[in-house]
Amino acid sequence: MEIFRFVAVVGFVVAGAAPLVAQSHAALPPPAVVFAPARFSVVDQGTAGKPDVVLIPGMSSSRMVWDAEAKLLAPNFRLHLVQVNGFAGAEAGPNASGPVLSRVVEELHAYIVANKMHPVVIGHSMGGLMTLMLAEKHPEDVQKIVIVEALPFAGALIDPGATPESIHPQVEAIKKQMMAIPADQYAAMQPMMASRMVTNPEGQKLVAASFAASDRAVAVETMQEDLETDLRADIAGIKAPALVIYAYDPAAMQPDAATYEAAVQAAYKPMPHVTLTRIDNSRHFIMYDQPGKFDVVLQDYLK
Repeated sequence: MEIFRFVAVVGFVVAGAAPLVAQSHAALPPPAVVFAPARFSVVDQGTAGKPDVVLIPGMSSSRMVWDAEAKLLAPNFRLHLVQVNGFAGAEAGPNASGPVLSRVVEELHAYIVANKMHPVVIGHSMGGLMTLMLAEKHPEDVQKIVIVEALPFAGALIDPGATPESIHPQVEAIKKQMMAIPADQYAAMQPMMASRMVTNPEGQKLVAASFAASDRAVAVETMQEDLETDLRADIAGIKAPALVIYAYDPAAMQPDAATYEAAVQAAYKPMPHVTLTRIDNSRHFIMYDQPGKFDVVLQDYLK
């Protein structure tokens, strides 16, 4: 059980939460230029002809983590709701082996180019890290970005002095232990994991269900990649305007809220055009714990 407590300590930073792959909104017709990604799927919603917004959920999430925001934004934006294959009941496909995050980012780039977009890109948790990766590697792709509960190097929550190399043995051990847990025990852990990341009871149910329906091998692989991806030296080169939304949970124990806030402030200090916004009394899934505050911050930034 210690391994799950450890992952919860770092906020399961590569995790997201959502209902499963069923969709709750009517989709728009596909864009005129079609790109068929192999590592993720996209559902178009909102209003054709309006500015484009790409929304990326976190690990083990479906696109439906953005349901509330999609309803609010749909009249004024064309929404591209991403879901990484292997998460929340979707078949893993090529994500079943090898690196995942960097290859998903390259497919996101190809999708944006093929559809001649210059979108706002919004990412939660692991999706936030991929948003940073996209903005750093392909700056021409993004108009501006929104990062929700993600750091440029999540491994710093293990040890502020860490490097990807120094934490690799520890992360590799976590990965092996998580893969070795019997399926019934792994499934039984999901409600506990959910309670570490969201206080809203309905949100907890959605988180647990989403985790349980995800491909464990893909989830564990992306966990390792997230923890070992270090963009601290790169984010100073991200010139696009950026909003970072992060949670403040006074009840948090590991790390405590003040330590986490200090880590966020320090992590994003090198970015030239970044605004940090804290939302209090929330855990990792702000959109579930403080939906009203989250919606106001997001909508104000997109105006």
